[in-house]
Amino acid sequence: MDVEKPVGAALNRDIAKGEIVEAELDAFISGRDRKRRLEERDRAEEAAWAESTRKANEKRLQQARYEWHWHHTTQAERLRNTLEQLIEHHEQRAEELMGGGDAA
Repeated sequence: MDVEKPVGAALNRDIAKGEIVEAELDAFISGRDRKRRLEERDRAEEAAWAESTRKANEKRLQQARYEWHWHHTTQAERLRNTLEQLIEHHEQRAEELMGGGDAA
């Protein structure tokens, strides 16, 4: 005797196993997304830190340039004044020696 299966009998299965697999898949996807977001945040923080460091280094170098500029400018002025005074002193001394005036 040939018993025919009712229509839809193939659909009458236990779907609990499929739901467990789906839940595991959702958990896996969520975990990967969370990890990706953390890595992206870390990369953004590293990039911000690198940029901050670059700016701080540039500011420090610029400050050093200004300080060396000031040093050389003021040193040149001091030397100029000293040399002018020395030149004047030696010219006066030479004049005194050649003029026969009161030489000390």
